[in-house]
Amino acid sequence: MAQPKGQTVTPFTSNTGSQGVVTQLSNLIKTGPLIAVLVIAILLTIWEIITRLGIFPALILPSPVAVFHQTITLLTAGYGGKTLLQDVLISSWRIAMGFIGAVVIGVPVGLLMASSSLVFKAIDPILQFVRPVPPLAYIPLMVVWFGIGELSKITVILLGTIPIIIINAVSGVRSIPHQRIQVAECFGASRYQVFRYVVLPSALPEIFTGMRVGIGVAWTCLVAAEIIAATEGLGWLVQEAGQALNVSIIFVGIVAIGILGYLMELIIRAIERVVVPWKGNG
Repeated sequence: MAQPKGQTVTPFTSNTGSQGVVTQLSNLIKTGPLIAVLVIAILLTIWEIITRLGIFPALILPSPVAVFHQTITLLTAGYGGKTLLQDVLISSWRIAMGFIGAVVIGVPVGLLMASSSLVFKAIDPILQFVRPVPPLAYIPLMVVWFGIGELSKITVILLGTIPIIIINAVSGVRSIPHQRIQVAECFGASRYQVFRYVVLPSALPEIFTGMRVGIGVAWTCLVAAEIIAATEGLGWLVQEAGQALNVSIIFVGIVAIGILGYLMELIIRAIERVVVPWKGNG
């Protein structure tokens, strides 16, 4: 059909291209990392506006720029004879030792408790006694027994984290449908094969959930231990800055703890996706 004179036809591809761009931007906005960046940027902007308006004195609420400059100073000159990187490495090492120890001990104990009523009856009363005790209560005892060295802090982290690991391991085994085990036994699977190919894979999602919860508890235990009995580490840094009324350093310590905790959470998630791929992206 011939095009009428005096009329222009808008190419269909231009609308399609515009829609494509909008769709791509919409998909990009929906991605998790971009949303997180946008939220952080908004919060930092609000924080900066509040400080510029002078609603709170700079001594109480320093600006994000001041906190950033303080971070650079801590990375280069340090505070109390330790740089920020040294404090980060020390705290991370303590967390790793205590948390890995809790997993190495807690997972087998939890699996045994779920598999044997005798083991469960022997350990459960002790577990229920230890579980509600705040980790802070252990610190004076650990200092008396082991001093203010590394062992006392690692032990506090282990004691605070291991009940969560054990309870989730027990819950993971007990949540397995009994029919699943019966089917494996009907096919002639031995007791070891049932455990290896049915019980353990089925319990792993709950175990990893316990690990993800436990890493947060581990950081709580560490900071408490470093505040009370330490001469280095992020908890010690926050405590020393608080005594000196240096709020900028307190903010730096809090942000460092939050970032490290989140990175450790991401590591656990990555391991979980490899070991338990059927669970999905949680």
